[in-house]
Amino acid sequence: MLWHFKSTVHSFYRDTRGVAAIEMALVSMMLILGVLNVVDFGMYAYKKMEVADAAQVGAQTAWKTCDNASTMLPATQKCAGLNAAITTAIQSMSLGTGVTLAAGYPLEGYYCVNTSGALQVVGSLSSKPVDCTAAGNPGLTPGDYIQVAVTYKYASLFPNLTVMAALNISSITTTSWMRLD
Repeated sequence: MLWHFKSTVHSFYRDTRGVAAIEMALVSMMLILGVLNVVDFGMYAYKKMEVADAAQVGAQTAWKTCDNASTMLPATQKCAGLNAAITTAIQSMSLGTGVTLAAGYPLEGYYCVNTSGALQVVGSLSSKPVDCTAAGNPGLTPGDYIQVAVTYKYASLFPNLTVMAALNISSITTTSWMRLD
């Protein structure tokens, strides 16, 4: 009886039928997991680009809605319907009502390009500076810039399976700038 048991175990150990199927199943699962990661990351990148587009459309809408610079600037104070126009524009994009105007936006202020080539705040809306001396460029005129930030709630396509799900990214926020004057 013991000899028969040892013989059965030994023959089972040496039997190689079906090994290729098991190997293929294991390799296929790893391949599928890799494909799911690529698809999930691709969707995140696509949605991030769409959110950036929505922010840019929002800033362009602010410029278009308040294009009469002499009477409507600063836009956040004098341009009626600015927030509604921006919200309509950003939600007209492919992500629809999933995109919202971030809290506290749009923001507006007077900026100048500093010596490093970056925008620097040089004045509030209540007091427009005469020039860009504060930014190190006294010969330039400050510009009225508006910032539009939009947010989109993001969820991984494959929860608990991919790296994107493990990163636990819950929203995508992007800011866009536009000079109004």
